[in-house]
Amino acid sequence: MVRVVVLGALVAISLLLFYVFVTFVQVWNASRADEAHPADTIIVLGAAQYDGRPSPVLQARLDRAVELYEQGIADTVIVTGGNQVGDRVTEAFSGYQYLRNQGIPEDAILLEVDGANTYEQLSASKLIMDNHGLETAVVVSDPYHSYRIGQISGEVGIDAAVSSTDSHTSVSSLVRETGAVAIGRIISFRRLQKLT
Repeated sequence: MVRVVVLGALVAISLLLFYVFVTFVQVWNASRADEAHPADTIIVLGAAQYDGRPSPVLQARLDRAVELYEQGIADTVIVTGGNQVGDRVTEAFSGYQYLRNQGIPEDAILLEVDGANTYEQLSASKLIMDNHGLETAVVVSDPYHSYRIGQISGEVGIDAAVSSTDSHTSVSSLVRETGAVAIGRIISFRRLQKLT
């Protein structure tokens, strides 16, 4: 009996390790790919801003959105992200100002100003897309984030491709994302964001 229990435990651990390994490979492969193709809109995921000035992470995402817009990938850009306690402006408004200063017309920029995390930002972006008759999107973020973005986009109903910045991807960020994806696929990303 003990042997059966031990064998069962070893099989379970082996399957778990295999699942995590496969997930890591998926996250790593996605971090190296750029799926940008013509779509109805570009969604820029929020990141820190400093009193209206985008952080380097947010600026890199916005710069990538400008490149995609200028390539004719989409005619609109949705900037996302709320604010932290004490902030005078939202991440989305910071992005809006930056894109406008880069020559993107005001009427081509839509704002999602409440999202505090990736799930909320993409879920709210889906509502914006529905209200504006937009069906497809290219989502912009950092490379390590690509696979989870695709998974969350599918969960909230966005037909999305992912286009990343050219920022460096560390092993620790890939490992962290692997954990988030591995858990999120099991319990749903909506539930995962409530736990974090």
